[in-house]
Amino acid sequence: MPGIKVAEQAGVGLDGRPRPTEDHVVVLDHAVVLLDGATSPSPDLPPGGWYAGLLAGELARLLRERPADDLRLLLSDAIAAVAGTHRLLPGSSPSSTVAMLRWDDERVDGLVLADSPIVAFTPDAGRLADDRLALLRAAGRLGTAAEVRALRNRPEGFWVAEADPAAATHALCRSWPREALRAVLLASDGVSVGVDDYRLFDWPEALRLARQRGPQAVLDAVREAETGDPAGERWPRAKRHDDQALVLVDFAGRDE
Repeated sequence: MPGIKVAEQAGVGLDGRPRPTEDHVVVLDHAVVLLDGATSPSPDLPPGGWYAGLLAGELARLLRERPADDLRLLLSDAIAAVAGTHRLLPGSSPSSTVAMLRWDDERVDGLVLADSPIVAFTPDAGRLADDRLALLRAAGRLGTAAEVRALRNRPEGFWVAEADPAAATHALCRSWPREALRAVLLASDGVSVGVDDYRLFDWPEALRLARQRGPQAVLDAVREAETGDPAGERWPRAKRHDDQALVLVDFAGRDE
């Protein structure tokens, strides 16, 4: 089993007040699951963290029971199970990103849905990221809660785990030979923003920091940058601090 280290840290709500994290991480002996529940824009909806926790638990159960099944199929079945048990309806339910990594002696498989990337460190690089949300934001098409709802799980929009199992068919997947992998990072967007938006470091630098000082050091660097920009003038954002989760899966076990 590779070495696995996890760091998590709660952010604040849209109102700026502390509240429990909506990120969830599950570590199994052959897989890791990271989910980032979307903060609900409406008090009528259950919290995204509640949904992400349920979906993470169901994915863990299915990964144990069906360790070799297609990851998209497992995600589809997990979405269907949670939606059925809790009577969730597409279009009016909480949602979550999904990042899954699974391995055996020969191969490592990854799946991402929405903006929680997987970064695999191989000789020819291996970032597995769903950029559909980022492209919509850059185009100014996600400025309101109504726009988000209108584009969520639509062909012209973005895809996320919610109450429609068909969203799983739009997840992005990739596989790598295990012998080619040095390490893998799984991140929620509260961490990946440090690379993609703030440009504090690149992913190889994030890996070195996580190996040498632990994944919490990466979270702290992002949080320190945000503390220095409290009003979001340098880096416009909906919340001063987002929830953060980072998983280091170290297949090589050495500093580089």
